[in-house]
Formats: sequence, C-alpha cells, structure tokens
Amino acid sequence: MAVSAINMQNGIYRRRRAVNKIMLTLSMAALVFGLFWLFWIIITLLIKSGGALTFSLFTEITPPPGQAGGLINAIMGSLLMVAVGTLIGTPVGILAGTYLSEYGRSGWLAPATRFLNDVLLSAPSIIIGLFIYAVYVAQVGHYSGWAGSLALAILVIPVVVRTTDNMLLLVPNGLREATAALGCPKWRMITMVCYRAARSGIMTGILLAIARISGETAPLLFTALSNQFMSWNMNAPMSNLPVVIYQYAASPFKEWNNLAWAGAGLITLVVLGINILARNMFKR
Repeated sequence: MAVSAINMQNGIYRRRRAVNKIMLTLSMAALVFGLFWLFWIIITLLIKSGGALTFSLFTEITPPPGQAGGLINAIMGSLLMVAVGTLIGTPVGILAGTYLSEYGRSGWLAPATRFLNDVLLSAPSIIIGLFIYAVYVAQVGHYSGWAGSLALAILVIPVVVRTTDNMLLLVPNGLREATAALGCPKWRMITMVCYRAARSGIMTGILLAIARISGETAPLLFTALSNQFMSWNMNAPMSNLPVVIYQYAASPFKEWNNLAWAGAGLITLVVLGINILARNMFKR
C-alpha cells in the first residue's frame, strides 16, 4: 500500500514536471517568435535607412521627382502639429483624469466616462481623422495644420486620462487625509500633494501619448494632408513625416524611396527614445 502510494505521488510529480516543461517551452517559443519579427523589422529599417540619414535630410525640403533632397519641412511640420496637439490634449486629459480619481469615485458618471475613454483609446485613428474631416475640414473647405493638431489632440486625451486616473488612484489616502486635517482646500490638496506624488507617472503618460501620435498617418491624411514647401501657416496644408513616408514609399522614384526609409528610421529612433525616457522616468 505504501509503495503504491509513493509510486502514485511520483507519477503525479513527473506529470507536473512534464506539463511545466511543455508550457515553459511553448512560452519561450512564443517569446522568440515575437522578438524575431520585431528585430527583423528594426534591422531591416536600420539597414535601409542608414545610408539615407544624412545631414541634408535636416537642411533641405522635400524634392521634386528624380532629385535629391531632405525632409526638413516634413520634420518641422510634424514637430509643430505634435506640439500643438499635445498642448491641447494634455490639459484636457489631466483635468478629466483628476475628476475621475478625485471627484468621481461614487456615482455612475465616472464608470461611464472610463468606459467611453477606453473605447476612444482603442478606436482606430482613421476614425478620428474622418471625424475631424467632417466637423472641421469640410466646414472650412480646406486642409490645415490646425485640423491635424486637433486630430492628434483627440488621440492624446484618452492616454493622458487613463494614466492620470491610475496614477492619482495610487496616491495613498493618508496624504489626502493629512492635508484635509490641516484645513487645506481640496483643490490645493490635489495640486500641491496629489500631483506632486503622481507627477512621474503622469509625465510618463504624456510621453507615451507623444510617442503614439508621432507616427500616426491616417488622421493626418484627412486633416493636414501635406505640403511640398516649408510652411509655418497652421491654417494651410502642412507637410508631416508620416504622410510623406506614405507617399514616397509608394512612389516609383528611388530618391523618394530612400527618403521614405530615412523618415521611417527617424520616427523609429524618436519613438524608441521617448519610450526609454518614459520608462526611466516611471522607475523614479
């Protein structure tokens, strides 16, 4: 009886070890499969764009077909629209996230807002572009940098809302209670205590939102379109890297193809740098 019980336990132990090895092998295979495609994309991008990342890329505007040139007008247009979109969307996102965490803990409005925010967060960006096209571009009758910035701002808002909400919920209630015990108004408690405690997480969310909108193409196709010249007029079509990459990658001209690879490599390096900065900031 004792021998059979020991054999049964050994059999169960061997089966558990076998299942554990199988699952560990499958997990490692899935990891290797995912990393293989990621590194393949990055290596291909670096090889294709390495020779095109020259000084002229940052000094010359986009060229006509068959000629060499740069992407300075597209780079500056992207920087301008990303900056304006971030400046519009960040305050809205922070204030909305603050309401959800500090004032909306009871009632139906906060859960409904979180649900709608998650829907907006997962919505395809082309829908945002079509929305801005219908309510703004079609009304004024032309594409513009303002329209592109509005589309990017809508993409920024749900990321910042979710991050601000989560980071403020992580602030210990003891800090709130101690501030209230000193007779501090709630608005001052939020600005002086909660924001300071959650600032690294909120900044991380803002950086991730910037990384997200830096490479968006679909909403800019319907809002800002593009411009082959250097333009600072936000009320006119404005050149930007994602749309230029889209147009040049599909062209039959080798010079344009090289510029498309260079632009793709530049966006990848910028997004990678922002993500590394965001992770280091969050660890603090």
